[in-house]
Amino acid sequence: MEITVARKRLEEMRDDLDRTIAVLQGEAPGPLAGSGYPQDSADAGSVLSEADRTEAILDSARSQREGVLAALARIESDSYGRCVDCGQQIPEGRLEARPDAARCVSCQAKHAKRR
Repeated sequence: MEITVARKRLEEMRDDLDRTIAVLQGEAPGPLAGSGYPQDSADAGSVLSEADRTEAILDSARSQREGVLAALARIESDSYGRCVDCGQQIPEGRLEARPDAARCVSCQAKHAKRR
């Protein structure tokens, strides 16, 4: 993948993630009125469940953003497109599908098993 195309796609991904994070942070439920819990225990469960879902989505978006920022840093350091583990060239198709890919398929599989 051409570096200018990769940079543009990564910057668009970063901007989309920034917007998503801002929206989710704005939608995060605040403290509940009164005792801190809704009157109905079912409502309390749904508020907590929604807060948990929102936090999980926020965590995922923040993690994705970190990967995008790392890819942009690799572009700046002239190491974009090389696996961070083995140093081999990452296949073009992988970079097309995942411009933020830091590892070749083999090293990514090993990395995923360790996690």
